[in-house]
Amino acid sequence: MLVGLGAMGVASAGAGLGTTAYFSDEEGFTGNRLEAGTLDLKLDYKSTYLGGAGRLDDVKAMGYPDAQDLGDGRYLLDQAPSPADMQEWEDLVQSEEFDFCSPEADQYLVNGDGIPIFTLDDVKPGDSGEVTISIHICDNPAYLYFSGELTENAENGQTEPEMEDEGEDTDGIGELADAIEVCVWYDEDCDNVYEPTGTGQQNELEVALVSDVSGSMGGAPLSALKTAATSFVDNLSSPDEAAAISFSGSASTDQELTTNYQLVQNAINNYTAGGSTSIAAGINEGADELLNGTNATPGASKVMILLSDGNSSASAATSAANAAKNAGIRVFTIALGSANTSLLESLASSPDDAFIAPDPADLDTVYAEIAQIVLAGEQKIISGSMTEVFEALSEGVALDGNRQEAGRQPYPGATTQCIGFEWTLPAEVENEIQGDSVSFDIGLYAEQFRHNDSPDVSIDGTNVTSNSTNASN
Repeated sequence: MLVGLGAMGVASAGAGLGTTAYFSDEEGFTGNRLEAGTLDLKLDYKSTYLGGAGRLDDVKAMGYPDAQDLGDGRYLLDQAPSPADMQEWEDLVQSEEFDFCSPEADQYLVNGDGIPIFTLDDVKPGDSGEVTISIHICDNPAYLYFSGELTENAENGQTEPEMEDEGEDTDGIGELADAIEVCVWYDEDCDNVYEPTGTGQQNELEVALVSDVSGSMGGAPLSALKTAATSFVDNLSSPDEAAAISFSGSASTDQELTTNYQLVQNAINNYTAGGSTSIAAGINEGADELLNGTNATPGASKVMILLSDGNSSASAATSAANAAKNAGIRVFTIALGSANTSLLESLASSPDDAFIAPDPADLDTVYAEIAQIVLAGEQKIISGSMTEVFEALSEGVALDGNRQEAGRQPYPGATTQCIGFEWTLPAEVENEIQGDSVSFDIGLYAEQFRHNDSPDVSIDGTNVTSNSTNASN
């Protein structure tokens, strides 16, 4: 329309009619501009090595000329790239005043340099090392994935003792990756130490996992319960104790309170579904174990985690829950699927202790959130042998930007989060790992949050493909 009017004006002027004698007006919007936003992921780190006392010169010779002896056989290998003092580094990365997204922050950061964190060539049984990676997301909120790839697991020839232990092992694949244990966690205080029970807990913790195994729990619900509940137990550490209680029409203590967490996990993994539902029976059984069990400790912090997908007598359940709470037991409830949500919410010690899991797949998140509340410590992301961990990391492990909220949350823009990665070669490992070597890559991938309701990526080693239908990489 504007083009047509302009052409008309030119034609009039050409005819000698002029335009200055006519009323005119012109309005417009000028200087319009659109600029794409940015998503910038920046990293720095601090790595240490526990390799035995008096080995500073050896550690320096392995490629760390600036290594520092921290005492007790632990050495500061490297940080990217300053400050040199460990406490100064921890204070810096946790500071709310320092802007890691500013240009002057680049002196502290690693930006796609791909540098190795560990290059150690004399690792012995009993050694361990860890790296704390400080993550900084600039400009826009993002979903974050932790990824990795095991690039080498080599035999490198066999020593005579190794051959005697292993016999004829000629496949050329080493045993070191299977022997090394790895743990990855949210390192909330950026101190290179996994603290599953935190520092604020004053008393020993005793937890009864009270689980509905009635007929309606068969299939996916029971499978998801086993995965989520055993993962919860993984977060415990001595002297904290756990017990496994199951209920349907009646209840049973399948594993009494113990610090042998594998026994608790075995009991949970042996659950089968069947029968009716008596929530009161489950509460009473769990309370009895926490208060009167063989290993129950007076004065310990008593916690019950009650899960059900059904309904039962409200009066009996309420009476049982009130008795437990009056005896000092903190009751968390999880309403799964079609459970009587209002009843379970009323049984919890407080509204904040009542959780809803609409689908079995939500149980992992719910149990992890309860663990964070109960333990007031740091949450594990993944653990296992190096082989097992890197099998998972090769596909990408989704990280949670806010462990205090239900569901997976994005990381806000201008945020800092530390992730701990620790490897340990157990002292009891024998000759089969002599001369073996492993090489690996670890990294992080960020993808925008906005307009990306269902983030989904495929990570093949270090190659990332977004499967999100409306995401921009």
